[in-house]
Amino acid sequence: MKLSKLLCAVTASLALLVAAAPAARADGNVIRVGTDATFPPMEFVKDGKRTGFDIELMEALAKTMGKKIQWIDIDFKGLIPGLISNRFDIAASAIYMTDERRKVVNFSDPYYRGGLAVLVRRDDTSIKVPEDLNRGKRVSVQVGTKSVSYLRDNFPGVERVEVEKNQAMFDLLATGRVNAVVTGRPAAVEYARTQPLVRVLDKGLTTELYGFALRKNDTALAEQLNKALQTLRMNGTYDALTDKWFTRKD
Repeated sequence: MKLSKLLCAVTASLALLVAAAPAARADGNVIRVGTDATFPPMEFVKDGKRTGFDIELMEALAKTMGKKIQWIDIDFKGLIPGLISNRFDIAASAIYMTDERRKVVNFSDPYYRGGLAVLVRRDDTSIKVPEDLNRGKRVSVQVGTKSVSYLRDNFPGVERVEVEKNQAMFDLLATGRVNAVVTGRPAAVEYARTQPLVRVLDKGLTTELYGFALRKNDTALAEQLNKALQTLRMNGTYDALTDKWFTRKD
């Protein structure tokens, strides 16, 4: 075997071993959690601090488990690869529990119901229902999200504009460079609440469940996480967080 081929084989084998091995935690009381904190109200940065429903829920889960969190910031498209390669132990970033993702990671029990929604400008009367997007509309989506594959598979007449960051989608819509945005309903509703020039179509595209992603071999951590989630549902903490982040008083 040539040296180059041997090195490639060894590298591939090591990569498989790293992916298969449980995460090496420097401190057994610390959970490393990856997130892309650019998706309000689920996770975002305010006054230099991470906040949002996912952030506070994960903090409450960790406290119930008797653990602390080491947050790791990463782009959304890197969440699943980063989890598999042991960069962190849990991915908590409004991740839909899709069949495609289940092939490579496991999920906690679902913790919130969402779905894909369409966000458009109020002055655009040409888009009344999602099907109107198929008439050659330019639609912005975030790389690595289900929005990309959903539009590709179900809306062949759409011109997709793929961007790296969630905020970039909204900026393109606000400046009229795209006709619509397809993203998770919680984020779409939150943005429309603060930006009177846009609206969310009443008819959604999908109904989805959010889950926290874990490596397939990290079953003990998954069991602890699910048990803690059940505890928060029973003691009222979960309801308090959903009221705080999804029941607006303003």
